[in-house]
Amino acid sequence: MDRRTFLRLGGAAAMTPAMAALLAACSGGDDDEDVSAAVQEGTAGSASTVTSVPPRPVKLGFIALTDCASLVMAKQLGYFAERNLDVTIEKQASWPATRDNLINGQIDGAHCLFGMPFSVATGIGGSGGTPLKIAMMINNNGQAITLKKEFADVGYGDLAAAKAALERKEPTLAMTFPGGTHDTWLRYWLHATKVDRSKVKIIPVPPPNMVENMKAGNMEGFCVGEPWNAVAVQQGIGFTHLTTQDLWLNHPEKALVVNEKFAAEKADVLADVMKAVLKASKWLDDLTNRAQAATTIGDPAFVNAPAADIQGRLLGQYDLGAGLPPKTYQGNQMVFYRDGAVNFPRRAHGIWYMAQYQRFGLLKEAPPYQQLVDDIILSDLYEKVAADEGIAIPADDMAPFPVQLDNVTFDPAKPAEEVARP
Repeated sequence: MDRRTFLRLGGAAAMTPAMAALLAACSGGDDDEDVSAAVQEGTAGSASTVTSVPPRPVKLGFIALTDCASLVMAKQLGYFAERNLDVTIEKQASWPATRDNLINGQIDGAHCLFGMPFSVATGIGGSGGTPLKIAMMINNNGQAITLKKEFADVGYGDLAAAKAALERKEPTLAMTFPGGTHDTWLRYWLHATKVDRSKVKIIPVPPPNMVENMKAGNMEGFCVGEPWNAVAVQQGIGFTHLTTQDLWLNHPEKALVVNEKFAAEKADVLADVMKAVLKASKWLDDLTNRAQAATTIGDPAFVNAPAADIQGRLLGQYDLGAGLPPKTYQGNQMVFYRDGAVNFPRRAHGIWYMAQYQRFGLLKEAPPYQQLVDDIILSDLYEKVAADEGIAIPADDMAPFPVQLDNVTFDPAKPAEEVARP
């Protein structure tokens, strides 16, 4: 093979520096310039043909709540970028807007109420069907029921006192989405107080608007996520009557919910999103990182609240307001990881939610429990992602569990027993 033939073949193969060195060693005389030109041409060809894979675009929605932190921090800490994901985090105006944007494909996934996919599927908060899928859980705990300061004599968690106060007038109470987590905590608490529920009006209000609506006199209480309970305390208009971890310890709260198309057509992208969120979840459960998280998510682009109002309850330090003694939670405040126990989406929890819908009178008949949880929860995908990340899968997917507010154990194999409870 002559030197020029060798050059042509080397150029076609996008010559490496080692090849160029070999050619230089073999070259001589007037042909040196030809060799140099060929090497440069080959290198240029290599640069133009060997390109990096462009980042994969993903749109994720969130509501201005503290528990959006794992999505925001995965973005801000570069965990999405590490997996070649170009994730945009888009603030949503309300939970109904989040639902619609997911279903219409305006966003691929969202920080979302665990109950929303079941509410939509059963027609309580949507038109039915299972267009929304639960990929993983984002957090446990960390919500609260706030009452106006005029009810301060009710104290903390006193169900009999709450009943007496509620019966003094026909109160209006707010939650955030029919059949969502806050709606469910509020109604469960009302059932536990044994108040005449026909005398209580329940309305939906977007989370960031809760405090202003209470200040304007539009309701006597609300159930919402942080930091809005803490903000009501700091502004002197309300007090925390009950935290949801004292209603049901380590209850499911927000989930990473995605639309059907994204789950079906981009499962590999979704898996990488989940892995980045898991990494952020682990970072958040190191309490030394929570001050940074509070400052980051407090920015107007995200929660738009003072970092101090966010940080206290993230650390488990609760000023309840109205002169009540403070409460401290250690390991049972808002949690994001718990060695992976948070993030596993349990079918038993979905069945519990739908049993409450029927118990509360939101559904007239029993829904197809098992079919819906199987269709909505992406168990196989989560198990694969967890295996890839070396995270243990809890063995309690369909196990009974206690709800401490009224000291009841729920058996997902017997939802009718729960429905029958007063």
